[in-house]
Amino acid sequence: MSFQAADNPEDTRLQRLQEVLDSGTLQQAKRMLNALHPGEIAHLLEALPIAEREIVWGLVDEENDGEVLVHLTDEVRADLISKMDRAELLAATEGLDTDDLADLIQELPHTITREIIESLDLQHRSRLEAVLSYPEDTAGGLMNPDTLTVRPEVTLDVVMRYLRRLKSQIPPHTDNLIVVNRAGKYLGVLFLTDLVTHDPDDTVVEIMSLDLKAIPANWDDGAVANRFEQHDLVSAPVVDDEGLLLGRITVDDVVDVIREEGEHQFMGQAGLSEDEDMFAPVMISAQRRALWLGVNLVTAFLASWVIGMFEETIEKVVALAVLMPIVASMGGIAGSQTLTLTIRGIALGQLSGKNTRWLILKELAVGGLNSMIWAAVVAVVAGIWFDSTDIALLIAVAMSINLVFAALTGAILPLALDKIGIDPALAGSVLLTTVTDIVGFLAFLGLATLFLL
Repeated sequence: MSFQAADNPEDTRLQRLQEVLDSGTLQQAKRMLNALHPGEIAHLLEALPIAEREIVWGLVDEENDGEVLVHLTDEVRADLISKMDRAELLAATEGLDTDDLADLIQELPHTITREIIESLDLQHRSRLEAVLSYPEDTAGGLMNPDTLTVRPEVTLDVVMRYLRRLKSQIPPHTDNLIVVNRAGKYLGVLFLTDLVTHDPDDTVVEIMSLDLKAIPANWDDGAVANRFEQHDLVSAPVVDDEGLLLGRITVDDVVDVIREEGEHQFMGQAGLSEDEDMFAPVMISAQRRALWLGVNLVTAFLASWVIGMFEETIEKVVALAVLMPIVASMGGIAGSQTLTLTIRGIALGQLSGKNTRWLILKELAVGGLNSMIWAAVVAVVAGIWFDSTDIALLIAVAMSINLVFAALTGAILPLALDKIGIDPALAGSVLLTTVTDIVGFLAFLGLATLFLL
C-alpha cells in the first residue's frame, strides 16, 4: 500500500509513515503518526483498508482521538466509534471546541451523549445546547459559541490588558473582537489591526467597524460560504432574530462546507454519498449502489423501448444503427454542460426568478448555434461514409433537434427538481440522459421512418 508521490512536505511525511507501517515497526509508526496534525491522521485513516485502519487507529494517542474523529468523513467516523468503549468515547470528547463537540456528540450512543452533557459545567452545557438547537447545515449549527466580546465604552488599553490575561485562551482564527452592549446585542467588531495601531486611550466605539454584518443563525451553510467568499472573511458573528450574539463562524468551518458541497456535487452524479468509505465492505457498497444501478436500468429500458418501436426501420436502413449513438451522445454532452452550469448557479444562489428566463434563452441560443455547426460536420461525415445525401440531411436535422432540446432540458430540469425539493446534483444527470436519449432516438428514427421508407 503506497501513497501517490507528492511534491509537498506533508504528503511526503504521510508516504514515509505508510512505508513504516508496511515494514511492521509499529513503535516508530506511532511516533510518526502522532507527530502529524489530526487532519493528516484522518486523511491517512481514510486511505487505509479497514483491517489496517483499525491497527493505525489503535496507535493514535488518546488525547488526539477527538480531533481526529472530527476530521473524518461520517462513514469512517461512525465505524471507528462503533468499535470504541465508553471510556474511550468519553476521553475523546474532552477538550474539544464546542462546535466540534456538537458535531461529534450527535453520532455517539444516547447514553454516552447524556453522560457527556451532564459532565459539563453550566456555561459549557448551555453553549453546547445552543449549537445543538440548530440544524447541522445552518449558521447556528456551524457556529462556535466561544467568542471574545468587548463593550463599546472601554478603552483600547483595557482591551489590550484583557487579551494579555487570556494569552493561550484566545480562540484560533481570532482576527477581531466582537462588540456588544450590556444586553449582549451585536454592535460591530474591533479588528486586531485597529487595536494595535491606534492610541490606547481611544475607546472601542471610536475605532470599531460597523461594516461586518452579522450572520443570522437560520441561514443555510451555502449562504454562509457565499458571505465568506464575497467578503474575504476569516470569522463572522452569528446572531439570533433579536440581534443577540450567539457565537461566531470561522473560515476553517467554511472550508469544510465548501469541500463537502464539492464532494456532494461530484459523488452525487454517480449516486454516491460524499461520505462514502472507499474501503467499505463489499456487501455494504454493493447494496448502496444497487438502487442507483436499478434506476439507471429502468431509464435504459425506456430508451431501448423507443428503439424497439422502429425495429423495422433499422432493419431496412442499417446505417441508422451505426449513427444512432452519435445523436444521443451529442445531446447528452450538450445537456450535461448546461445542467452543470445551472446546478452551479443554484448552489451559489445566482439564479432567481428575474434571471432564469435569460439563462434559458441564452442556453437555447448556444444550443442552436452548436447544433448548426456540429450538425453540418456530422452530415458531411455521414454523407461521405454512407454515400447518401438523405442520411446526411436526416442526421443533421435529428442532431439539431436533440441539441436544442438538451440545452432546454439542462436549464429547466435542475430548476424544477430544486423547486420540488429533489437534489439536482443527484437526480439531474440520470433524468437528462434519459431525456436526450429518448428525444435523440425519436427524432432520428422517426424522421427516418417518415422520409426514408
